[in-house]
Amino acid sequence: MIDRYTRPEMGALFTEQRKFDTWLEVEIAILEALAENGAVPTHDVEEIKSRAKVSAARIAEIEEETNHDVVAFLRNVSESVGEAARWVHLGVTSSDVVDTAWAMLMKEAGGQLLAGVDRLRDAVADRAAEHRHTPMIGRTHGVHAEPTTFGLKLAVFWEELGRDRDRLAHAVEGMSVGKVSGAVGTFAHLDPEIEASACRRLGLEPARISTQILQRDRHAEFGFAIAVTGATLEKLALEVRHLHRTEVREVQESFTKKQTGSSSMPHKRNPILSERICGLARVLRANLTVNLENVALWHERDISHSSAERVVLPDSCILLDYLLAKTAALVRNLVVYPENMKVNLEKMRGLVFSQNLLLDLVRVGQTREEAYRLVQRAAARVWDEGVTFREAVAADEEITGILDPTAIDSALSLERSLRNVDRIFQRLEIEEKEKVLAG
Repeated sequence: MIDRYTRPEMGALFTEQRKFDTWLEVEIAILEALAENGAVPTHDVEEIKSRAKVSAARIAEIEEETNHDVVAFLRNVSESVGEAARWVHLGVTSSDVVDTAWAMLMKEAGGQLLAGVDRLRDAVADRAAEHRHTPMIGRTHGVHAEPTTFGLKLAVFWEELGRDRDRLAHAVEGMSVGKVSGAVGTFAHLDPEIEASACRRLGLEPARISTQILQRDRHAEFGFAIAVTGATLEKLALEVRHLHRTEVREVQESFTKKQTGSSSMPHKRNPILSERICGLARVLRANLTVNLENVALWHERDISHSSAERVVLPDSCILLDYLLAKTAALVRNLVVYPENMKVNLEKMRGLVFSQNLLLDLVRVGQTREEAYRLVQRAAARVWDEGVTFREAVAADEEITGILDPTAIDSALSLERSLRNVDRIFQRLEIEEKEKVLAG
């Protein structure tokens, strides 16, 4: 991933040096397991642990000759260790090291991603609680529907991010698996106890069964969890983009004093961060395709997956980490315009309460078809004559002959439409979070 979209802590996991350091951790864990089992001398293992060093630059030099990165790695280890290096990689195949190291890195990266989701959810919960009772128009098909609140809109994202977190946590657990089962997974040269002991030292579970590799459905699930989380971030950012539009202007991305919106138009304040989030979410979905393609391999293993996942696994982790941080900043710094929300809510001159009136007519004995005809007739006057819905209803003798003024006032009430907002927040337990924050 390019530096522009790489945050330092996540980016540090995916340097060449970190990769080789992790390979060395795997090799040492296997040696410790072998020593514990009496298969190799303990003093040699201690010597290897104290002397072994790897250099990404030196490994790159050696790989120019060997055209094999693991062989180059092992030769570099031997250079620093000396005679005891004969025990390194004993009974082990390359994928034992590479796949187990991938698992370690993905587990750590996954932990950072989960923390990022938590931070974003906290930001969304804070703003949802802040605007729990900020009324606005709800839209379907991009058209005014019925009243909602900005807090409810955000609460939907909070809940969705919770599902994203659950999926991601499950996928990280599925990735936190190592294997030291040999060239075709038969433990021909090392016993399963060695694998179990090595994995325990590395904080992983041993695979219940493997071929030469860990099966790539695990990686595909991880890629899916990342991609669908990115889709949620895109959905949130797209909502901001729509609400940011000049004709709507219910929210606006934070715009700093020295920020520039356009090279040619000084007045511009564009939703550039939201657009960036939407664009980069596409990359996560594209990477998922590669992860899915990597599932089907020849027999016990080929390496068609290897080159591709060197790109998509680090890039997906780095990019989602970046997007989570940027989306959290977007939410926390979002400028909200309740007064514009009120103007837009009233733009339809009360038509947003048409369903309330329809249902009240049905409740007092009208057929649905007759009630619909009456309400639609009043609504037509709002569209055609520019009167308010309340005026049209009050002037309709058929409606006023069925419903008294108090009943009509109830039907056209914003409070009635939003009367269950608090109950929704209580169900989500966002209200409790608000109290904790206030305390």
